[in-house]
Amino acid sequence: MANKLWEKGFEVNAAIERFTVGRDRELDLFLAPYDVLGSMAHITMLESIGLLTRTELDTLLKELKNIYAECMAGNFAIEEGVEDVHSEVELLLTRKLGDVGKKIHSGRSRNDQVLLDLKLFIRHRIHTTATLIKNLFDELVAKSEQYKDVLMPGYTHLQVAMPSSFGLWFGAYAESLADDMLFVQAAYRMANRNPLGSAAGYGSSFPLNRQMTTELLGFDSMNFNVVYAQMGRGKTERNVAFALASVAGTLSKLAFDACLFNCQNFGFIHLPKECTTGSSIMPHKKNPDVFELIRGKSNKLQGLPQQITLIMNNLPTGYFRDLQVIKEVFLPAFDEMDDCLRMAAYIISRMEVNEHILDDKRYDPMFSVEEVNRLTAAGMPFRDAYRKVGMEIENGTFKADRHIHHTHEGSIGNLCNDRIAAYMDNILNEFHFERVEEAERRLLQ
Repeated sequence: MANKLWEKGFEVNAAIERFTVGRDRELDLFLAPYDVLGSMAHITMLESIGLLTRTELDTLLKELKNIYAECMAGNFAIEEGVEDVHSEVELLLTRKLGDVGKKIHSGRSRNDQVLLDLKLFIRHRIHTTATLIKNLFDELVAKSEQYKDVLMPGYTHLQVAMPSSFGLWFGAYAESLADDMLFVQAAYRMANRNPLGSAAGYGSSFPLNRQMTTELLGFDSMNFNVVYAQMGRGKTERNVAFALASVAGTLSKLAFDACLFNCQNFGFIHLPKECTTGSSIMPHKKNPDVFELIRGKSNKLQGLPQQITLIMNNLPTGYFRDLQVIKEVFLPAFDEMDDCLRMAAYIISRMEVNEHILDDKRYDPMFSVEEVNRLTAAGMPFRDAYRKVGMEIENGTFKADRHIHHTHEGSIGNLCNDRIAAYMDNILNEFHFERVEEAERRLLQ
């Protein structure tokens, strides 16, 4: 029995086959349940235009649901000698149902099939990632509120600069994640368009009902132009990679701060013992390995858009096998991103802060601007006040007044965490994940 959808009765050189198949058998396992869902929608449409009978459709749908259940249970595998997930699904159907299994590929190509699989995979994984981003966001906001009155030094050029607070520090990363979520939402919405029916990139002579498959799979719309649908391969992954890189940038910066603030020279935060590791020769060590790995993995993720760009760069219109290589760097990226988000939320929830940082006199100069502002508010010209306080610091007579009063939006005394949370909620609500879940639930009934 043929194990390749394109087989024409001749054998391919074994070394060529190994090279061209690459890691598809391994990586296509990520796509297996989505290949089945796409096939279910496609054959439902084929029946509506007369290319399958109702009996054939019911028989195929029943078996595809069985294959889907095997995928979700982790029991699906691509057999040795089978080229990819598309071939394996069709082989299983043909093996079980005979010739009717060979009918499911009418009106489509592996080009639009893998595009569809990728988009369904992306939708599902972005939903998971967005949930984890929100979990970390909630932990950061909770910590911001818990420690909103605990002051800490703010830095510029790594020099003690002005008063900050743990409320500001935790809250800053929460708001950063909210902006990152906008990138994620944009990537999701661009991915949530149906390429099925574009076939090899030039449409089909069959009277396909593309609107029907769009609705069956819960897409917002279709990729209308069939050539552009094919051009979406690589571009879609790159857009998503930029969104993941934005989140990773926030995580990397947070991890760097945490490593710095945890070291003995700062002592601003305390990590729970179970979140640290030790040294093989130094018994006193409690290393912040979790944050160091988050930083390293996040920096790796920030390189993903460039990797994808370099693979697809300067390709003309149409499908090329180069695009297969993108799967190797793209599909596993979600697991790495999600692990970082889970670990960050876990450790942030258990982090404690030093509430007595400012007992150390070395931080007194950070209140200099407060004194300049007080003198200015009392009528002294700003530049004179600046010079007066500067001279007091130089000659050692400056007395820090730690009682500060910041009231404007986003300042120490007015964190606006409620407005940041509302901003995040509005972004999340615009994904409309429920539409996709309902469409897939109906398809699987």
